[in-house]
Amino acid sequence: MDQTSEGRTVNLDVSGFEPPEPMVLILEAVTKLGPKDRLVVEHFREPVPLYAHLEAAGFAHQIEKLGENRWRLTIRKAA
Repeated sequence: MDQTSEGRTVNLDVSGFEPPEPMVLILEAVTKLGPKDRLVVEHFREPVPLYAHLEAAGFAHQIEKLGENRWRLTIRKAA
């Protein structure tokens, strides 16, 4: 975890877990984020089913494909 004036960055690697554990871990982690914090998730696939849950809970996300079976998801509270 990194702390800056912009808030802290929490890193979570769920690439070794089978569904639904990644979603459970991510949804649990976002509940612990402060207003300026962000959660950076390493995942083995694009977690499309997660997006509606994040939006409903007031979180914005950005997804980046890093390679074959490698995705980086950044989540923060919506503005």
